[in-house]
Amino acid sequence: AAMRHLPYFCRGEVVKGFGRGSKELGIPTANFSEQVVESFPSDISTGIYYGWACVGNGDVHKMVLSIGWNPFYKNFKKSVETHIIHTFKEDFYGEILSIVIIGYIRPEKNFDSLEALISAIQEDIEEAKRQLDLPEHLKLKEDNFFHLPEGKILNNH
Repeated sequence: AAMRHLPYFCRGEVVKGFGRGSKELGIPTANFSEQVVESFPSDISTGIYYGWACVGNGDVHKMVLSIGWNPFYKNFKKSVETHIIHTFKEDFYGEILSIVIIGYIRPEKNFDSLEALISAIQEDIEEAKRQLDLPEHLKLKEDNFFHLPEGKILNNH
């Protein structure tokens, strides 16, 4: 079920999350609003994915994405959190984030410690980088989806 919906194109506003990604994990994530999360296919598997991401009309970067309940943090609401593999100088809350989810890395799981969680995320990032260097994945980086028409911010898949 993880792969049936891929590639999955999604666009939405970046909202404030729990503030854990940057502070506790050292791995900042961009969070979508509940409406965007609810627009995801209900049967898409929770877990860790990789793909491409673009903020506003900026450059397209590699990304890792978590869909799920974050068992380590025992969330009550499903979240979709994107870690863009790029260092941004400032936050981009309120900007439009466009993503294409291309592949699945692993299921969501709980961890015994913060260190184990961070280590797993670092491995996910390395796996995403390897996968996204493959020619069949590189071509989606150039997709027209990433070129926002002026003044149009609809979440049209």
